[in-house]
Amino acid sequence: MRLLKEDEEADVEVNYEDQQKINTFSRLNARLNDMEDTYETKKTELEYLEDLETELELADEEEPVMYRVGDAYISLGLEDAQKRLSKEQDGLKKEVGQLKTEMDDISDQMDKLKVILYAKFGKSINLEKD
Repeated sequence: MRLLKEDEEADVEVNYEDQQKINTFSRLNARLNDMEDTYETKKTELEYLEDLETELELADEEEPVMYRVGDAYISLGLEDAQKRLSKEQDGLKKEVGQLKTEMDDISDQMDKLKVILYAKFGKSINLEKD
């Protein structure tokens, strides 16, 4: 945190509407940060599933595959395991796509609020990530 220089100070009164916009920006920013964490987690999980898919292609068709369902493992044939994995990947890809769309929408809303707030408060408000 730093103090503002004299030339950066602004004598702008913060009215109720301005405070609501600042609060909205703050809520959107917190939500975006949470979604970014979730997005990265889901993306990593999707990468793991893609790696697993590659490993299953090399697996012996005769041996059963231990497939994780929740906290337990079940024994499946190779073909069944590949089908389940494919289904799981499709669902995860859909989730990642929805998260990305929501994150883009939130970013657009935040950009609009930034324009309004910077126009009124100038350098006396900081809405950028450090």
